[in-house]
Amino acid sequence: MTSASTARRPLRKAVLPVAGFGTRVLPATKAIPKELLPVFDKPAIQYVVDEALAAGIEHIIFVTGRGKGAIEDYFDRAYELEDSLKQKNKTSLLNELAAGLRPAGTMSFVRQQAALGLGHAVWCARDIIGDEPFAVMLPDMIMMAQPSCLAQMAAAYEQVGGNIIAVEPTDTPEQYGVIDPESRDGRLLKMKGMVEKPKREAAPSNLFISGRYILQPEIFGLLADQGPGAGNEIQLTDSMARLMKVQPFHALEYEGTTYDCGDKLGYLRAFAAHALAHGELGGKAADTLRATLEKK
Repeated sequence: MTSASTARRPLRKAVLPVAGFGTRVLPATKAIPKELLPVFDKPAIQYVVDEALAAGIEHIIFVTGRGKGAIEDYFDRAYELEDSLKQKNKTSLLNELAAGLRPAGTMSFVRQQAALGLGHAVWCARDIIGDEPFAVMLPDMIMMAQPSCLAQMAAAYEQVGGNIIAVEPTDTPEQYGVIDPESRDGRLLKMKGMVEKPKREAAPSNLFISGRYILQPEIFGLLADQGPGAGNEIQLTDSMARLMKVQPFHALEYEGTTYDCGDKLGYLRAFAAHALAHGELGGKAADTLRATLEKK
């Protein structure tokens, strides 16, 4: 294992596990990847990628599965569409498309052939990550924050190194994995453990793990021999708990709000929040939502 003194190598890469079926939002995801469901004017995955880029991430690795080819197509050029927009002089739409493109070689796509769990999905990216720290960003979770959630985490990483987990307060800790903190310095907490869905009265904290991680590459060696855990899947948190015995882990109570788009009502909240926050259409969106509610 690498000591904490060597743990502040630059954070350049992020893993986005996108192989899941999206069963919590069926039937909408029967034929459309859940990551491409629109959240007002952009697909959900675009918000996560934008968050990564705002944190200085240079290379994004998507761990995909069957039926997820549309995600790769979304981040590719659409020559016929671009030509049609150009002929119609729709410059603003052309510029929007161009803004979503990344330079060649800065995105990779690897296949997770079987649904063996989040830990296995992360392990599938091991050869592309190599021997350097990396972020894991669950695409179900959209964070509305300024600076971005991962940017706040990257700043914390520069300060303390090691491994960082984003957390947020909840009134229902029994529904989530929560951290067991050892000490606190402002929004940064040193961790001594994690507890999955504890009874409310026994919860060590009300801070739930919200789907953003900065991890050291030593996690891959642990994932390689990690046995099945909850749901008979290879759980990332099981290997994180093992890594915590030899490397420091901190939790950052980031400033912002998490929206769980893997849940139907969470998706609704995300859609409404981003509609209201839209720079051009936010006011009209508020009027539309208000009028809709008044009719009920």
